[in-house]
Amino acid sequence: MRTTLVIVTTIFAAVSSHVHAQTDLTAYADAKGYIDVQALTCAALAGTWQGDADRLTTWYSGWYNGLAKKHYFNIARSKELEHEVIVYCKANPQVRVIEAMDVMLKQERFMGGFK
Repeated sequence: MRTTLVIVTTIFAAVSSHVHAQTDLTAYADAKGYIDVQALTCAALAGTWQGDADRLTTWYSGWYNGLAKKHYFNIARSKELEHEVIVYCKANPQVRVIEAMDVMLKQERFMGGFK
């Protein structure tokens, strides 16, 4: 019985050591509830809930499309780019999200995804 308890405790400790708590986006908001999207880091994006990450990357996509004066939204491409940004952000937590988006968009243009 004691051996089983030790094994279960060891497995539980090993599994829980890899679990990272998600942080609500409200943690990055000012007193009025606004988030400085130009200062938000990849660590914040990668460390938030999936729904919040989806919301943020959609907002950034709209912002970049607005700057480019584009008014179309490609859902499949948007989801793929979102995934790539989050993967990039997990590997580069110190980078600001707008820089990660810029890297991914330039890569997309280079690969011929954007005209």
